[in-house]
Amino acid sequence: MATISLRKGNTRLPPEVNRVLYVRNLPFNITSEEMYDIFGKYGAIRQIRIGTNKDTRGTAFVVYEDIYDSKTAVDHLSGFNVANRYLIVLYYQQAKMSKKFDQKKKEDEIARMQEKYGVSTKDK
Repeated sequence: MATISLRKGNTRLPPEVNRVLYVRNLPFNITSEEMYDIFGKYGAIRQIRIGTNKDTRGTAFVVYEDIYDSKTAVDHLSGFNVANRYLIVLYYQQAKMSKKFDQKKKEDEIARMQEKYGVSTKDK
């Protein structure tokens, strides 16, 4: 136990390292138990959220108790083969996620305004 704390004390982590992981390219039929089996090998897990909507299927969020456990999971599970699919494991970045959401919202607003005023984007 003392060696683990020394390892953690001397290690400097990059700024993007986070306890929350964003996992993509999951099989659509993966269960929570299978997710806990795969990710639980690398540390204590606080929460796993698997996408169930049409837009979020094949993705999940995994929250670890410790930041070093999440770093180990990213190092070992990026490219891991699950049911003939290679996992993409990334650190969750709030700025990028909100940027995607804002982009979609703006596109919807533009489409609604074009429809309201009868403007077409097609060249004649």
